[in-house]
Amino acid sequence: MPKGLLARKLGMTQVFNADGTVSAVTVLEVGPCRVLGLRTVEKDGYAAVRLAFAPVAERKVSKPLLGEFKKAGADPHRHVAEVRGYDGLEVGQELKCDVFAEGELVDVTSTSKGKGFQGLVKRHRFSRGPESHGSMNVRQPGSIGATDAARVFKGVRMAGQMGNRRTTVQGLRVVRVDGKRNLLLLRGGVPGGDGGVVLVKESVKQLRKAR
Repeated sequence: MPKGLLARKLGMTQVFNADGTVSAVTVLEVGPCRVLGLRTVEKDGYAAVRLAFAPVAERKVSKPLLGEFKKAGADPHRHVAEVRGYDGLEVGQELKCDVFAEGELVDVTSTSKGKGFQGLVKRHRFSRGPESHGSMNVRQPGSIGATDAARVFKGVRMAGQMGNRRTTVQGLRVVRVDGKRNLLLLRGGVPGGDGGVVLVKESVKQLRKAR
């Protein structure tokens, strides 16, 4: 059964392992998340749970969403997300970071850092042109396709906006679970900047292996 929670990225640090080695970890404040609603196959065509995260003042929530909170008997929250396949829960139930265990693999989804409009060298790691003998083609794109097509083919790698996209990193291992402070320490980096909201789910690779 897939499981997941909403979390806030706090930053990165390092921890010492039992064998004396050091691991770089990302610290996430996971939950507590409130079960706002359930989606069933009979009524909605799929099974999922709606999770609410980060309490907020009532005036900062839209009226349709506020009605959903009142129906569930929960306080307003800033962020709401659905996790498919998550069953066995009840409306109003509170979920904390202890749904995950040390050693588990998780997938983290978030919006990556926006880096603005960038050229080919930085965005797609193109090699630069020659800088000697008067060459002016140092960081320019050069040829972009066929001569008789009279158009630019879709998918050609060009300059453009870099980052600021919904990104998922798979297979991050849970190093430590701090139930008292609702903290989850994951080995490696997580997309997005500090303070950003991320969705932590059980890794699809781990689920396939279990099958």
